[in-house]
Amino acid sequence: MPDGRIVPSYYVLEYPDWANAVALTEDNKIIMVRQYRHAAGVVSLEIPGGVIEPGELPEAGMKRELLEETGYQFDELEPLCKLRANPSTGNNITHCYLGRGGKKVQGQHLDEQEQIEVEEYTIEEVKQLLAGNKITQALHVSTLFYALMKLGAF
Repeated sequence: MPDGRIVPSYYVLEYPDWANAVALTEDNKIIMVRQYRHAAGVVSLEIPGGVIEPGELPEAGMKRELLEETGYQFDELEPLCKLRANPSTGNNITHCYLGRGGKKVQGQHLDEQEQIEVEEYTIEEVKQLLAGNKITQALHVSTLFYALMKLGAF
């Protein structure tokens, strides 16, 4: 504790940092991904994102994840915010970005355990999905909030 007291049996989950992005295509559609999430036993609608590899800068990791998961290339990403999933037990940061003008340049290059469906939605459709509680990954909902504010969509 800040005052020097020791809390017995306190566990910290050590994760690498993550990155996610609200990624808009050239025709202003938001790229979403749908994938199975085993811990929750659900197929989850999310924004693209993933683990930042050791030695990788967060923006470079996000560009890599976008290309691998969706096949879209983004030349520039705008930092939106940094989030912590649960600072009481987790030590990592999620770096959140806004990408604009994404171009489809290749197919997906997924890891063996990944099965990701890429979908595109208008900004209004994403707002309706949020209002209907159809996007439930908290870090992604937060990033969408920051991006929609930046885009003047509220």
